[in-house]
Amino acid sequence: MNDGFCFLDELVPGLRWDAKYATWDNFTGKPVDGYLANRVVGTTALGAALRRAQDRAASLGFGLVLWDGYRPQRAVDCFLRWARQAEDGRTKPRHYPNIDRSEMFTQGYVAAKSGHSRGSTVDLTLYRLDSGELAPMGGGHDLMDSRSHHGAEGITPEEAQHRQLLRSLMEACDFSAYAGEWWHYTLRGEPYADTYFDFPIT
Repeated sequence: MNDGFCFLDELVPGLRWDAKYATWDNFTGKPVDGYLANRVVGTTALGAALRRAQDRAASLGFGLVLWDGYRPQRAVDCFLRWARQAEDGRTKPRHYPNIDRSEMFTQGYVAAKSGHSRGSTVDLTLYRLDSGELAPMGGGHDLMDSRSHHGAEGITPEEAQHRQLLRSLMEACDFSAYAGEWWHYTLRGEPYADTYFDFPIT
């Protein structure tokens, strides 16, 4: 692992994770290049900010679940190759029901140069400390649809409240939201703002 990076769970007590791209449970339908272990990596600056967010969440009865952090450039390249393949329909209903694969890039859901590859962007959600259950958010990770946008119509008041709670926690801890994905946040003042890394997660 590069200097300045760490396994985020080692810096944030109580953090949960499910590294989607290391599993078959993602929009490509199989583990993605560069994800050789089900762990979430990020910069130490990202870890410190997440620890503050976790403490704030805990005071309200919630914890954080990470789906992705640092993303090797080879994984992004894998996404690009996948998007050029013929549609097989396996993951479309769950992840991109109303767009074609290629539109993931033109509509901003996936980028050829991802902020994740700089090491200080994270995909995450909330879980309830009392039950361990994920908080209802009105759609899962990588649902590439207008339903995933901040301020989306068609979700319940409870789901909207949880999205707003996550956003308020993250913004209070120096993160910026991404309008198109309620789960996606980038650390303000990230330490490697101009560097796209490609070391694998092992």
